[in-house]
Amino acid sequence: MSRANLAGLIAIVLAGVGCATSRTSAPQQGAQVCRCVPGQPCWPSDAEWQAFAAGLHGKLEQPKPPLAECTTNPSGDACAAAIKNSKNPFFLQDQPGGTQSTGWLGAWSSAPSAYAVVAADAADIVASVDFARKHGMRLVIKGTGHDYLGRSNAPDSLLVWTHNLRRISMNDAFVPRGCPTTTATPAVSLEAGTRWLEAYQEVTVRHGRYVQGGGCTTVGAVGGFLQGGGFGSWSKKYGVAAASMLEAEVVTADGRLLVANACQNEDLFWALRGGGGGTFGIVTRATLKTHPLPNYFGALDGSIAAKNDAAFKELLERFVTFYRERLSNEHWGEQVRVRGNNSLQLSMTFEGMTANEAEQVWQPLRAWVDERKDTLTMKLGSVVALPASRVWDTAFLLKNAPSAIVRDDRPGVPEAWFWWAGDGEQVSAYWYAYQSRWIPLRLFEGDNAKRLAELLFQASRNWSVGLHFNKGQAGASVEAVRTGREISMNPSVFDAAALAIIAADASGYPGVPGHEPDRAKGETAKARVAAAMKVIRDATPGAGSYVNETDYFEPNWQQEFWGANYERLLQIKRKYDPEGLFYCHHCVGSENWSPDGRCQVGH
Repeated sequence: MSRANLAGLIAIVLAGVGCATSRTSAPQQGAQVCRCVPGQPCWPSDAEWQAFAAGLHGKLEQPKPPLAECTTNPSGDACAAAIKNSKNPFFLQDQPGGTQSTGWLGAWSSAPSAYAVVAADAADIVASVDFARKHGMRLVIKGTGHDYLGRSNAPDSLLVWTHNLRRISMNDAFVPRGCPTTTATPAVSLEAGTRWLEAYQEVTVRHGRYVQGGGCTTVGAVGGFLQGGGFGSWSKKYGVAAASMLEAEVVTADGRLLVANACQNEDLFWALRGGGGGTFGIVTRATLKTHPLPNYFGALDGSIAAKNDAAFKELLERFVTFYRERLSNEHWGEQVRVRGNNSLQLSMTFEGMTANEAEQVWQPLRAWVDERKDTLTMKLGSVVALPASRVWDTAFLLKNAPSAIVRDDRPGVPEAWFWWAGDGEQVSAYWYAYQSRWIPLRLFEGDNAKRLAELLFQASRNWSVGLHFNKGQAGASVEAVRTGREISMNPSVFDAAALAIIAADASGYPGVPGHEPDRAKGETAKARVAAAMKVIRDATPGAGSYVNETDYFEPNWQQEFWGANYERLLQIKRKYDPEGLFYCHHCVGSENWSPDGRCQVGH
């Protein structure tokens, strides 16, 4: 959710290498094993594909790129319509070949799979896993295709598309299978294709509860978001989304449908909560704890501008201290942006307070700025507190905050579907660069505040820096931290006040004449983003990066994404997927494969 709008190795082609016709046992040490691709003898025949399709409860498709019309006639009306549709995230999610991002400079470009299974149930997913394993094929998993790093698409692959699995069920006293009845708790079960909008509208609007999910309404609830950790606007209160998982049904690489929770398959359960999506199996359903609603959810936006560098440095130091004193708690989330024009852009959210109470929190900073009117100007924009049960109520928003949302206006779609207006810029984005780094709370304290202010100033001379406070767990509620420490994501998050994100993107469609990304501009932006983040990296050794929102080229990624948890995750990967059927870029165990996921390069 754009929070002001509550009222976001170069692929190596190993050509000419023969692929094994099947991989039913682990390869011998030193032997090279490659995935099967079209045109090779190992690739399934038409008859085999037809027999596979006949056994599905869903269907088998050969997906096309959403902009296929543009490759033949880029100036035609059909191409223009496709370009327009590509800015609608729900349209993209309705296409088996669609992805939220169009690519990443020097890394990947969106490309459809050779075939896609439109799964109707868990049995279809089991059949897909068995078929891919039998034929030694690359397997790709996609719900909404929201992943920035291209992990949910790959050419010459079989796609398991969970889009149609969107059933939701509430349970007032859920007991994980095999666990004692004393563990009963209110919960919601979500199938693999569920989007957070649908989850919120069921849990919050219809049942008056809250489930910790993502800010963007169109993000998938069960896939990479949840399995990689997952943050929402109020994660300081309710914790990392993965920590709310009580149970998962998951298809493993051997084709078994397992139940993982705190009482059975405990190691797999731990790995699924923060170890990264697309890695340990395909989750078909997840059950998450729900929470009582506060009276209000709210948002505050505005800006503070400085007239010169000296005043901006002073402002940054004061804001760092103000954050530590007034905002580092369970009530506040979202972000500020440190901009190169010597301004702070405020896009904050809060919970459990009225608008007036939220404004009062900011009064000390406002008073401090007012004393410096010659050099500083503060514009506190809208401060809005909504009844918590109405935040995802489409009819309420259309009446009370119509500019905050954009409805999916295609004929025949549910009237309740919308995305936040500020999230539109992320749809069909082509990434020039994207880097993240957790900022330890200690840098906000005492004498470190001046140092952090200087770091933020220097970084902003190259590119603007976003500080996402809800994506650090220092200052979070006691319960959020307690449950969070039980999951497998990088423990650095619990020492972090915020996640710094520095990114550059533009509109662009690789391979579409007249709509290609500007690569020269992209290289310049990439260099400036790297220069900005280097300032922060050098000052935060070992701080780590968030696996779901990170650099495609992240060095030492095992340590940066999972810290001390990586070795345990790797052992679990080898236990449940010894042959590496589930591969994705910089996921646990991927160091054993070439960067394009086609050939095993080590054991």
